[in-house]
Amino acid sequence: MVPGSGLLAAGRRRVGAVVLALFLLLVAGVAYVASTQQRSALRVAVDSPALLWLIGVVAVLALAWVVVVITSYRSLLPRDVRRWQRAVGTVVVAVLSAAVVVPAVVIVQAATAQRDLVDSVFADRDSATVHQPADPADPFAGRDSINVLLLGGDGGAGREGVRTDTVIVAHIATATGRTTLFSLPRNLENLPFPADSPLAALYPNGFQAGSESESLLNAVYRNGPAQHPDVLGPTADPGADFLKLGVGEAIGLPIDYFLLVNLDGFSRLVDALGGITVNVNYYVPINGDMAVGTLPDGYIAPGPNQHMGGVRALDYARGRFGLSDYLRMDRQRCVLKAIVDAADPVTLLSRYQQLAATTQDIVSTDVPSAVLGDIVDLAFRVKDADIRSVVFDDTVIDPAYPDYNRIRALVQKALAPQPATPTRSSAPAPPTAAAPPTTLGPAPPPGGNGGAANEVGDACAYDPAQAAAALAAGQPPTRR
Repeated sequence: MVPGSGLLAAGRRRVGAVVLALFLLLVAGVAYVASTQQRSALRVAVDSPALLWLIGVVAVLALAWVVVVITSYRSLLPRDVRRWQRAVGTVVVAVLSAAVVVPAVVIVQAATAQRDLVDSVFADRDSATVHQPADPADPFAGRDSINVLLLGGDGGAGREGVRTDTVIVAHIATATGRTTLFSLPRNLENLPFPADSPLAALYPNGFQAGSESESLLNAVYRNGPAQHPDVLGPTADPGADFLKLGVGEAIGLPIDYFLLVNLDGFSRLVDALGGITVNVNYYVPINGDMAVGTLPDGYIAPGPNQHMGGVRALDYARGRFGLSDYLRMDRQRCVLKAIVDAADPVTLLSRYQQLAATTQDIVSTDVPSAVLGDIVDLAFRVKDADIRSVVFDDTVIDPAYPDYNRIRALVQKALAPQPATPTRSSAPAPPTAAAPPTTLGPAPPPGGNGGAANEVGDACAYDPAQAAAALAAGQPPTRR
């Protein structure tokens, strides 16, 4: 069980001492990395060549350990043992060898899945908006912050193209990890583009693609490249580049990278995690279309700690019949929080191959593989810092006639140093450009908080009074 001890007992002291010393050094090294070098370990996890080395090293170590087990047994085995004793010894050796091989196989399988994930998702494709850093060894040198565009797309079977109904910009301070999320409504109109971009000449009055419904923010990803497929030059994802340029200009922050999650595979991701748990404070419709008068197939009833599989979680995240886009934005953020909560280490390890395969199918990004290690370091700082959320809902802007100068001013105010304990009133007035915006959100359905500023944590918590009022009002009508 302890490599080298059997050889020492058999009198092969020099070889046994060397093997035992190497084993103890290996154990000490693993313990040291696990306790103090998590960042270094995670850097390996996003480095494809390093993962290949890890696979080879684990395979060699496992093989060497099995050889030591067999050699130790043969060195200690007396010549005059009986057949049944030899059989018992063989079984013991097989069990000890399996105890070495099985964990090694699990590690190799996980590392292989992770390498496939890194190679497929972070595949350094052409991009019109990603620029190589001046110092590849320190890509964030001289940068106070980076900005990542988070998109939720609705592509899937029976759908034409992809609409990005979820548009969030994560502004991350590189020194502290302090993060501010800016959520833009899907029905934002006249998306502007930078003056030095070829898109500014094509859309001098903001993005337009014919009808109003085809000119909203959620249609830019699909319709922009369809109208002008080669205007930005070689790029693997022109829709994302359109949005990076437009959203960056709209909020006054240059967008460095994007990450798109396709909701067509979202339910598989939730199922791979074993489901998620969320609180429901009002009836959430399942399907239904207000535009044509099609009633929902049913509703998710209010209640705390509801465990949902993938299909139900997708219904919860997307339901909008009779509700506002802003309530849906709240629920989407709650689903993201629930996914993080469900992704505990035991779940991740036990389901990792399924999770990695699902992620390859539903996630795309232009984050270069060369900066993944620095992203890991930044993620540790984000983990220990505050995350704020600013939602540009219709109490702050008019999506049909947006004042982009005002939006930019509010963004800068939100990024200014904040007091340690922000003050929240029970019924705040919409913020102006002269005051820092609080985290904003919509007034909930009847029984809610009366239009108070709605922070992400509040939106995800269970509100017994609101849920009771919704239950007392009864379930709305459904399709028969």
